[in-house]
Amino acid sequence: MDGFVGRRAELEALAGLLAPVRTGGRGGRRGRAVLIRGRRRVGKSRLVEEFLERTGLPHVFFTAVGGSKQEDLAGFTAEVAASDLPDAERVADFAAAQTWDGALSLLAGVLPTDTPSVVVLDEMPYLVREDPTFEGALQKAFDRSLSRLPVLLILIGSDLAIMERLNTYGRPFYQRGTEMVVPPLNPAEVGTMLDLSPADAFDAFLISGGLPLILEEWPRGADLWGYLDQALRQPTSALLVSGERTLAAEFPTEAQARSVLGAIGHGERTFTLIGRAAGGLNPGSLTRSLEQLTSRRIVAADVPLSTRPSRETRYRIEDPYLRFWLSFIGPRIPTIERGRGDRVLDAVRTSWASWRGRAIEPVLRDALWRLADDRLPDGTDVIGGYWTRTNDPEIDIVGADRSPVAKKITTVGSIKWLENKPFDRRDLSRLIVHRSRLPGADDSTPLLAVARSGCTAEGIDRLGPDDLIAAWT
Repeated sequence: MDGFVGRRAELEALAGLLAPVRTGGRGGRRGRAVLIRGRRRVGKSRLVEEFLERTGLPHVFFTAVGGSKQEDLAGFTAEVAASDLPDAERVADFAAAQTWDGALSLLAGVLPTDTPSVVVLDEMPYLVREDPTFEGALQKAFDRSLSRLPVLLILIGSDLAIMERLNTYGRPFYQRGTEMVVPPLNPAEVGTMLDLSPADAFDAFLISGGLPLILEEWPRGADLWGYLDQALRQPTSALLVSGERTLAAEFPTEAQARSVLGAIGHGERTFTLIGRAAGGLNPGSLTRSLEQLTSRRIVAADVPLSTRPSRETRYRIEDPYLRFWLSFIGPRIPTIERGRGDRVLDAVRTSWASWRGRAIEPVLRDALWRLADDRLPDGTDVIGGYWTRTNDPEIDIVGADRSPVAKKITTVGSIKWLENKPFDRRDLSRLIVHRSRLPGADDSTPLLAVARSGCTAEGIDRLGPDDLIAAWT
């Protein structure tokens, strides 16, 4: 199965960065740098490997292991010596460099001066955390030598917060590299890859999170139950192991943050209930853990969208796959290892409708935001939801001109994502009542029905899976 469905834009972007390396830049500076970030297991390294294979250029690809500075320096020296750079064999005569200044100088000495080459440093955040001098050494090497050579320097990392900070004002590498984000495959790409209908493609996206490793083991044309029946019988399937590997990499020692993440994954959304489910954490400890989780983009903190300020923050797992894994897989790994994946499948079946109804909301809001210019009222620049402390009312879709406090509400909508149950006149009546209680909305505010199984109510705009999947096509 093609793991590069939907990666054309990223490959073209890398090719565009390589062009001045081939042809020369201003002031004799041909070297370029790109900082690639994205969630773990979205295929960043595989994307770069494909790029290297297509270009056929001499290169060195080093992946940090996150052990110690000395281990990574030795590993880097070994990779340079084993690479296909023209003068790489010279490095074999040297012992491993003791500093990154020395290692990068060694690299610069064996890079070709007349033909393009590529240098890849994968798992960059490990290097930054291991050695506080690394960023300065990289900046010095780039300014003094690498930028003058025909080389494309590719820096890859999964810690989104660290990768973003590398290119911010005051950091040594500021404005020296182009930033690129590699997202998971989107629902439309998932549908294309697996040959699924739009409705089934959304289900597959909720389970896989668009991660290529999971999708590559998903039988083409199989619905979610066909895939889960297979995956839950295999303790080594990507569906099972990717979650634990992600958590081990993100939180090798932070047990408290993992407890908070588990509470949110179990379905708790408010500060108080999350703290209680995480073992009765005191407010200060819980606040620190939530700040850590949100800064790493693992947890999202949502606030109600209306014309009135609100402090009713709710938390959710940002990554659909991790949300599914924390809800159904992680707590039941021992059951699967005993050969009883069928019990886990039964648990998913029992809770699927209610779980999906909540999990699909941020995905559909994203789709609506992308469709806003074509399908929503003028002036709709943000899509959110609205709720009160008592959930009375709780509104799935609120379109507005800005957030978190809007000046104008442009649309109010409801999501009904059930098989064989269309959005009907009772749902419409309920939505009208909820609209009347939304600050900033009135009887003239347009209504919207987002439904998996159609809409039988009259006098309301409606969107279904076929319409929504077009947001990414």
